Formats: sequence, C-alpha cells, structure tokens
Amino acid sequence: MAITPVNTDFVLCVASHDCEDLQKGKVYALLADDRANEEDFVRVVDDSGEDYLYPRSYFVPVELSYEAKIALGAPS
Repeated sequence: MAITPVNTDFVLCVASHDCEDLQKGKVYALLADDRANEEDFVRVVDDSGEDYLYPRSYFVPVELSYEAKIALGAPS
C-alpha cells in the first residue's frame, strides 16, 4: 500500500523489514526530497539520527498537534 505525497512533517512507520534504524509504530520526521518522491521513496530522519531514503510503503503520513510537533523536535 503506497501513500500519496502530502504536506506533512511526520510519518508513522508501519513496516521496517528488518531495518535496524526503523521501529514499526514510531513517528519519524519527514524531509522534503522531490527526487526521492519520483522513485517512491521518502527521506526520513531515522533512529541513527541521520536522514536516509526508505520505501514510501514503510510509512503513512500523520497529522500532529503543534505541541506534539514541538515535542518531536520540529522548529517552532
């Protein structure tokens, strides 16, 4: 199940397929990357603290409250 691109800052991991730096059920920061989008990938900041490309199908977009975004480290 692929997600469609939306204007969101965060995504929920729904599959990790043994990726050590992703946890199913965890919310990750999404970074804009038009080139990755064209190839059905998304760029997220994973548990290593670095941003990497992952298949779009690993994530679903989530809408978070302002307070939740701040708690997750989004700029205010």
